[in-house]
Amino acid sequence: MTRYAYAGEPGAFAEDAVLALAEDAEAVPVSGFREVFEVVTAGGRPGDGAAIAAVERGVLPIENVVQGTVRETYDLLLEHQLVIVGEVIVPVRLCLAAMPGETLESIERVYSHIQALGQAEVFLRTRPWSLLTTYNTAGAGKLIADRQERGAAAVLSPRAAALFGFDVLAHDIQSVPDNRTRFLVVARMGDPPVEPGDQATTWNGVASQGHRTTLVLAVHNEPGALLRCLKVIADAGLNMGKLESRPSRDRAWEYVFWVELDADARASVTASAIAELGRVAAMVRVLGSCPRAADPA
Repeated sequence: MTRYAYAGEPGAFAEDAVLALAEDAEAVPVSGFREVFEVVTAGGRPGDGAAIAAVERGVLPIENVVQGTVRETYDLLLEHQLVIVGEVIVPVRLCLAAMPGETLESIERVYSHIQALGQAEVFLRTRPWSLLTTYNTAGAGKLIADRQERGAAAVLSPRAAALFGFDVLAHDIQSVPDNRTRFLVVARMGDPPVEPGDQATTWNGVASQGHRTTLVLAVHNEPGALLRCLKVIADAGLNMGKLESRPSRDRAWEYVFWVELDADARASVTASAIAELGRVAAMVRVLGSCPRAADPA
């Protein structure tokens, strides 16, 4: 059995991601994204006095088809030394749910994670509700349940609504019918990537196809610096699935570039291209290479 840390409460979409990875996976909830990195790095819960079984891996959202990149995950990957060893794509169905006896007309406040509020924006704009952010979709439900708060509803999954004993006031409120989120699996350096054909790389029995290599690079502050890096990738015949800039956090107004290649870092052509990038870029770091997740949509 592999233990996976995830941010949130039972019923969170990140827990769905863990459950999708393997039937015998154990989901270990922690309070936030940073805590996922800390727990996996340490092999257990920070501050635990008693010995507990090691937490081998963590699961974190990286992008949603509606809201785009979860940038905090990118920033934490750069800050820590964990590597990407797998990924899984989870369908995102959202509902509006509240304590038993509530109705749409009685609701004044709606809680959820900011990403979920954005993914249900079209529905939420139909009424003059106050929208309040929480650290997690399932956490929004826990907050209401713990307070027994009347006049409040949560945007969360139907599974989470059932766990809290809520009434569902509106089903499938996500703005995009095939909404889904891609989650990364991170582990300590030296852990092998999940190989194609493993149970952990399937969704409903469909094996993943191809590989994805994620790297971060910094370029020299001079004309054509980024172009030279992109030319290395193009000359190698590698497809770049994603390119995104983020503040470097080392110097004001300087940036690093996150690159996703549709390639296996172990392949000779990919390894040669990465080595060449190291010669033309100011910094290159490979964050991981793993099989691409099967897309359930």
